[in-house]
Amino acid sequence: MFRALRIAAVAVSLLAAAVSSVRAADVTFDDTARFLAGMQPSADSPLVPLTRDPGWQHHAKFFDGAFAQLEQRQLSKIRAWSDVNLAAPRPTMFYMFSGPDFLYANAFYSKASTYVLGALEPVGAVADLSRLPRGAVGAAVYNVERSLGSILSFSFFITKQMKVDLHANQVNGTLPILYVFLARSGKTIRNVEMIALDARGGMHTGNDNPGRNATRGVRITFAGSDGEARTLYYFSTDLSNAGARNTGFLRFCETLGPGNSLLKSASYLLHKGDFAATRDWLLANSATIIQDDSGIPLANYNARQWRFFPFGRYLGPIDEFPGRYQERYAELFTRAPPIDFGVGYRWRMHESNLLLSVKVPGSEILPAAETISSDEPSPRPPRPKRPRPPEPVPPPPGRFFWFR
Repeated sequence: MFRALRIAAVAVSLLAAAVSSVRAADVTFDDTARFLAGMQPSADSPLVPLTRDPGWQHHAKFFDGAFAQLEQRQLSKIRAWSDVNLAAPRPTMFYMFSGPDFLYANAFYSKASTYVLGALEPVGAVADLSRLPRGAVGAAVYNVERSLGSILSFSFFITKQMKVDLHANQVNGTLPILYVFLARSGKTIRNVEMIALDARGGMHTGNDNPGRNATRGVRITFAGSDGEARTLYYFSTDLSNAGARNTGFLRFCETLGPGNSLLKSASYLLHKGDFAATRDWLLANSATIIQDDSGIPLANYNARQWRFFPFGRYLGPIDEFPGRYQERYAELFTRAPPIDFGVGYRWRMHESNLLLSVKVPGSEILPAAETISSDEPSPRPPRPKRPRPPEPVPPPPGRFFWFR
């Protein structure tokens, strides 16, 4: 009997060693993110041999340089601006029409504990990179690199380019870009889970059935340098009236608010009556809103509910968005203090505008008659008679703009 017990003990030990070996060989979410971001994975990761490939090393060198320039040119300055101007940020931030842009969400709201991003782009997937066939990994990191070209250069995504570069690939959709931005922002990914929302905003995981109008998304748990756990949600969702009213996305967001909101390079969609539901939701559920002029028109803010703090310079919309000039916006920015970074479609320094809108405490109890109806688009103010603002310098050769 004693011998049988010894044999059993040895068997258990061997099984434990085998399980430990398998687990050690697993590719973690964080190592995958670091690899896609051109950063060295952990020493025992199965991805380490792939980092000896000249293609990956070129990718890593390119990203090192590009993100270092972006940090110096924009991100560090945005964080400094936020530290001065956002006195008491809420734990949740909302970023509508975001694409996978965690980079700027984190720069503006680095102290948030929950990030909620929503846009049309699908969540996508990232396969186990250690199991891809030879040559596929190089193609995957190259496509990620190409898809980030516009946001690294201008501060916003060229949506059409991103769709082409991250389509029909084993590394596709917004997820690989979220991985890259988390890793390059100094975050450690702890878990990634696919989720779905039902029509009432209830969250479902695994094999749960969320119903016909499910909103698909991903929940990423990560930690910053302080070690505290934070959560990033990304949902692929239609933010037009039809989508906003027939899905549970905004209902889910309401359980996390009120929060701080960011609107950047939003294609002036919130100027249209077709997006009134999302516009009204943001105004009702935001304690502060940071936006450029492509966000919510001034005409839709209740002046008794909000205080406005303009920064930078308003030159009007670029040529791709005719008819979106806002005279009231121009008047507001007449004496606005400058900002030392570029953001939005007017991405060059000294051409960008940024509006911080802060809700007056207790103003939520104003009668409905005090608010401006958003059922129809805001009336377009007449074009001012003063000379047109200067046009932007054309982008570098080989670049092009594409907007949602």
